[in-house]
Amino acid sequence: MIHQLKKLFLLVVLPLLVLLLSLLVGSSQNIGFVELCQRIGLEVGIYIGDHNTVLKDNMDTILWQVRLPRILLTFMVGAALASSGGILQAIFRNPIVDPFTLGISSGSAFGAALAILFPLLSVNLSAFLFGVCAVGLTYFVSNAGLKTSIVGMVLAGMVISGVFTAMLTLLQYISDPYKLQAIVQWTMGNLHTASWSKVQQAFLPITIGLGILILLRWKLNLLALGDQEAIAVGVNPKILKLVFIAVATLITASAVAAVGVISLFGLIVPHISRMIFGPNNNIIVWANISIGGTFLLLIDDFSRAVMPFEIPIGVFTMIIGAPLFIYLMRRNEINWNS
Repeated sequence: MIHQLKKLFLLVVLPLLVLLLSLLVGSSQNIGFVELCQRIGLEVGIYIGDHNTVLKDNMDTILWQVRLPRILLTFMVGAALASSGGILQAIFRNPIVDPFTLGISSGSAFGAALAILFPLLSVNLSAFLFGVCAVGLTYFVSNAGLKTSIVGMVLAGMVISGVFTAMLTLLQYISDPYKLQAIVQWTMGNLHTASWSKVQQAFLPITIGLGILILLRWKLNLLALGDQEAIAVGVNPKILKLVFIAVATLITASAVAAVGVISLFGLIVPHISRMIFGPNNNIIVWANISIGGTFLLLIDDFSRAVMPFEIPIGVFTMIIGAPLFIYLMRRNEINWNS
């Protein structure tokens, strides 16, 4: 009973509570919890207390047009990156794989920089297309005949990532100072540009990808056991891996296209989920969605509250993620021989 209550709290209650309290965080005018509840009541037609005292002012714009889309986008991106990391760590059976191992990060960063310098496509669309292109190149390079090895795909991803990083550096070198600043800010994560249009652009691909992952989550346990065990129970591991890699690419590229590069997040959160809930992917998939969204939202709340000016969230994920990763390594939570 206590274990079930812990699951309910971590997977449902805590995310909803953080989503609500995040509306109170910001550098602009403050609002109390009671007033927030009153304003929410006004929006849904339920008046809490004396509604005549709740004035419609510019705080409504700040809450519903600035903070709320940022909160929703942050939660979606955190859920997508954490889920993608969990997928790849399960199918590659490698604890140090993350969503950017296959070159998605560097490919999307190059696509965004290219769109900033030569605006033929939107930044989001260009980042998404080049992220998908990087994964396609990784699979093509690692595909030796009829067999694609896990080690070969990881190594190919590192090579492709290095190529796109070099091309990104070249674009930064030839860009003017104003565009260079925009490129650098994008590569560090740019949640401060969140809007309802970005929420709409990211919602459908991320929701579809997470929906497929939830439906097929039990098959991740088979892949984590190895190809021979999967074949023994009638599952084609090659096709299943391609499906999961496609899902990971879809949600990661969509997230990176929306907010830029957020490093280490997809590497760390799946380990946190396994530390809390164990190795069963039936629950880990839900945990990555919930903990990933909540954790990134907490980091963003901290980044918004700690300074009166905006600090890219990628800076905080590196500062928080690196010590946590070292802690996990020192505590032998990560099996380096797997």
